[in-house]
Amino acid sequence: MKFPTLHRHPDSLLATRARRRSVWFSRLAAAVAVTATLATAHVAASAAPAVRNVVLVHGAFADGSSWTPVIVRLQRMGYHVTAVQNPLTSLADDVAATESVLRRQSGDVLLVGHSWAGAVITQAGNAANVKGLVYLSALVPDDGESVADLLQRLDAPMTGLAPDDQGLIWLDDARQFQHVMAADIPFPEARKLASVQQPVAAACFTGKVQHAAWHDKPVWYVRTTNDNALRAAVQQAIAQHIGATVTSIRSSHMSMLSHPDDIAKLIDQAARKASQ
Repeated sequence: MKFPTLHRHPDSLLATRARRRSVWFSRLAAAVAVTATLATAHVAASAAPAVRNVVLVHGAFADGSSWTPVIVRLQRMGYHVTAVQNPLTSLADDVAATESVLRRQSGDVLLVGHSWAGAVITQAGNAANVKGLVYLSALVPDDGESVADLLQRLDAPMTGLAPDDQGLIWLDDARQFQHVMAADIPFPEARKLASVQQPVAAACFTGKVQHAAWHDKPVWYVRTTNDNALRAAVQQAIAQHIGATVTSIRSSHMSMLSHPDDIAKLIDQAARKASQ
């Protein structure tokens, strides 16, 4: 059977083709929009830090403001950052100050300690919301050990600084401060740091850690190779003992001031890995 040939009006054909193009473009636009949404979601997910909160703990002869260059960089990355103000009167007092800050955090925390604060975060880091520990040129005791015990074990006794009649150790001479703490920082800046330095009680170094949090949580260690306060070899021995992931920087003891980009980047990397 032969069907008769149907002839469409040219205007009808054009309208049909136009509708088909419109449907095709609509579907293409929808597909592109979905792809873009998924890509954006993927980027956002990969960009979001695994741990949102960073708590920074300063060491002896400093205060929380020593973290300022690092704080600025971490905040730009999207972190909620808090610097503890340690009283530097005893291990127990400094741990209590840090624990108070940890309790104020909403969500998981990366806990960072510099120098003497290595002992502080080793004890305070047992808090449940702490997911990782970062040590900067830090003193890191073991269970039942004080900083004095640690240095004796490593045959690296403290020398050159003696407590006053109130039991406080000072580093308020600008030239001495620069040599010991900040040899790669210009003298005018080192002089400012010496002006605001905080003395540490000699009693701090005899307080014993009850349980070292690094036994249970991931740890990172920044080893500063041009350090006149804590020799690089001693830092390396500490980092190996605690099983840390080690990063070496050609820096003085105050790496957060002389190399803030490097320190902020390392903290960011640690935060992303801490909860994996």
